[in-house]
Amino acid sequence: MVSLKTTLHEYAARVRLFRPNARLYLITVLITGISMGVYQLVFNFYVLSQGYDKALLGKLITTNQLTALLLALPMGYLVDRVGRKAALVTRSVLLAFSVGMIALFPSVPLFFAMNVVFGIAQSLSAVAMAPFLMENSGEQERTYLFSFSSGLQMGSAFVGNWLGGYLPTWVGNLRGFDPTSSAAYGGALLAISLVATLGFIPLIFIRPAQGQQTRHRDFAPLAYARKNPKILGKLMIPTLIISIGAGLFMPFMNVFYREVHGQSDQAIGTLFAWGSLAMGIGLMIAPPIADRLGKIQLVMLTQGLSIPFMVMLGFAPYFGISALAYFVRMALMNMSSPIYQTFVMEQVEASARTMIATLYSMVWSFGRAFSPSISGWLQDHYGFNPVFGIAIVFYAVAVSMYWVFFLRSEKQPISH
Repeated sequence: MVSLKTTLHEYAARVRLFRPNARLYLITVLITGISMGVYQLVFNFYVLSQGYDKALLGKLITTNQLTALLLALPMGYLVDRVGRKAALVTRSVLLAFSVGMIALFPSVPLFFAMNVVFGIAQSLSAVAMAPFLMENSGEQERTYLFSFSSGLQMGSAFVGNWLGGYLPTWVGNLRGFDPTSSAAYGGALLAISLVATLGFIPLIFIRPAQGQQTRHRDFAPLAYARKNPKILGKLMIPTLIISIGAGLFMPFMNVFYREVHGQSDQAIGTLFAWGSLAMGIGLMIAPPIADRLGKIQLVMLTQGLSIPFMVMLGFAPYFGISALAYFVRMALMNMSSPIYQTFVMEQVEASARTMIATLYSMVWSFGRAFSPSISGWLQDHYGFNPVFGIAIVFYAVAVSMYWVFFLRSEKQPISH
C-alpha cells in the first residue's frame, strides 16, 4: 500500500511542474472564485428581496445558461482566432461588469440583460479554459492541473460563500439598512464586483504557450460531430443528463435551506462555504486516486456513491442531516468533474480541443438552460420534493451510462 507521505510527495512534485502561465491563471481562479462565491449566495436573495418570485429567478438562471448554450459555437470560433488569453481577460471583465450593473440598476430588464452578459462570460470561460490548460501542461501534471484549478476555485468559493453570508449584514450596519433588504444585498454585490475586476490582471502577463495554435481555419464542431457520432455520443450524453439534473436543484440550494429548513443568511453562507471546501478537498485528492483506479472508474464510483447522500440532502427532516449530506454529496459528485473533462480532452488531437470544449460547453449548458425554469415552476406549485426526486433519477441514469459506455466491456476501445 502506498503511504500517505509518498502520495503527498508525489502530489507536490506534480504541482511543482505547473508552468508559469498555469500559475498566473490559478491566481485569477482564486480572485474570481471568491467573487463568484459571494455572488452565488447573494444574487438569489437580492432578486427575491426586490419582491419577485422564484419563477422569475428560474427564468434569469435559464437566460444565463441559454446564452452560454447559444453562443458556444460563435465563442469557440472567436477563441480560436483571438487566442485563449484574450478570451479569458474578456471573461473576467464581463463578469465584474455584469455583477456591478445588477447591483447599481436593479430592474427586470437589466436583470435579464446582465444575465446575458454573464452567460457570454461563462461561454468564453468554458470554451477557452480546457484548451488553455491542455496547452500549458505536460502529460505528467495535466490531470493534477485540471483538478487543482477546480479545487482552488472551490476553495476560494469557500471564502466567498462565507463572506456572502455576512457581507450584507456588514453593509447594512455600515449604511443603516436592514441586513436582508435589497439595499444591503445590492451593496454586497457592488463590493464583490470591484474585487472581481482584479481578476484580469494576472492574465495580462500570460505568454503564448510553445506550439500554441491561436488561429484555425477548420473550426467546425458540427461537421466533427457528424464524422464522429459514436465517440461524441458516449462522451457527451452522460454530461447532458447530469446537467439537466443539476439545473433542477443546484441554483436554488440557498432558497431551499431558507424556506424548507428556516436557516438564516449567515447559516446558509457558512454551509455553502464548508460545502465548497469539501468539494475543493475532493477535487484535490482526485488525481492520485484516478492514477490508481482509472479515470472512468473514479467518475462512476464517486458519482454513484453521491446518490444516497442526495436523497438525504433533499428529503431528510432535520437540517443537520441534510447539511451533512450536502457536504458529502458535494465532495463526491464534483471531485470527478475535472477528471472526466481531462479524459474527454485526451480523446482528440490538439487542433480539435477548442471544438471539443465548445461541444462540451454546449451540452453542459443545454440541460441547465431549461431545468431552472421548470424547477422554479415546480417549487411554486409543489415544493422541492419533486425537484429532488426527478434530479435523483437523472443522476442514476447518467451513472449507469458510464458503465454501459466505458466499463461493461473494458477490452472494447472507444471507437471514433
